[in-house]
Amino acid sequence: SVDCSFSQGVCDWKQDSDDDFDWNPADRDRGDGYYMAVPAFVGHKKDMGRLKLLLTDLKPKSSYCLIFSYRLAGEKVGKLRVFLANKKTAPVWEQNTGKDERWRTGKIEIFQGAETTNSVTFESERGKGKTGEIGVDNVILISGLCPED
Repeated sequence: SVDCSFSQGVCDWKQDSDDDFDWNPADRDRGDGYYMAVPAFVGHKKDMGRLKLLLTDLKPKSSYCLIFSYRLAGEKVGKLRVFLANKKTAPVWEQNTGKDERWRTGKIEIFQGAETTNSVTFESERGKGKTGEIGVDNVILISGLCPED
């Protein structure tokens, strides 16, 4: 498995230069490292911020599971979407409401065909809310299918 978390991960994260705002590091409550976040008040409604994880060395014709923690805190905070590079048009995962401030776990199965996925993009879309944030943390890539809960 590959640890792509932001505190000590070995992965290559890039801010998209064609979007409206950047994701920023935010300190974890317990003080052990940080996560990436977009505060609710950044930008205008419908503005986008994209954080891209560059993937190398994924083997063709094999499957992987991307597991991550996410949080949508605050009313009308916006949307969090995940895109795979070889399926640009539609998100493979999307969440637009947080029932509370808790962190939840997202899982995405990545099936490699003859051409491999070379990046995963976390996209935040600004909502109408003025408080809260969208956060992503503990991004891990494991080989094989996603485990059941």
